[in-house]
Amino acid sequence: MIKVLFVCHGNICRSPMAEYFFRNLAEKRSLSDYLHTESRALFSDELGSPPHPGTERKLKEHGISCEGKRAELFQKSDYSRFDYIIAMDNANVAKLRRITGDDPQKKVFRLMDFTARPGEVADPWYTGDFDTTWNDTKEGCERFLEYILYNNPHLFPSEQIDRRKKG
Repeated sequence: MIKVLFVCHGNICRSPMAEYFFRNLAEKRSLSDYLHTESRALFSDELGSPPHPGTERKLKEHGISCEGKRAELFQKSDYSRFDYIIAMDNANVAKLRRITGDDPQKKVFRLMDFTARPGEVADPWYTGDFDTTWNDTKEGCERFLEYILYNNPHLFPSEQIDRRKKG
């Protein structure tokens, strides 16, 4: 099983959006038994808070529930528990590198780096623009899933790999 952890500043906007969209994407592709997904905060501002209403609304628009989610803080021990740690922006990457000792196992990536337009996932906390964040998250997660399937074909059933190649 591949374990993925999405991280952002407070774990109420971008990282839970990515967590639940990616989980839904895996379910639709019959990959839930092969992928485990969670999300965390890098700062304690929002610990215990539910996802931002804008994140909940965007997920709900697409038939995805994030009910029961509460912001949790990234722990150094998470580094050894997850195969991929996906950050939403450069500040997240910098903080993760400090916590993990400069990412010795090269597990830390920015979500948008899997797309044709590398960079940061738009932060709706400052803009209120959850549509742009949704579009970034959707594109990033879809490309990241393709990356995982391509780079780990031995971990997935052949019919899933065949479906990836066709579509």
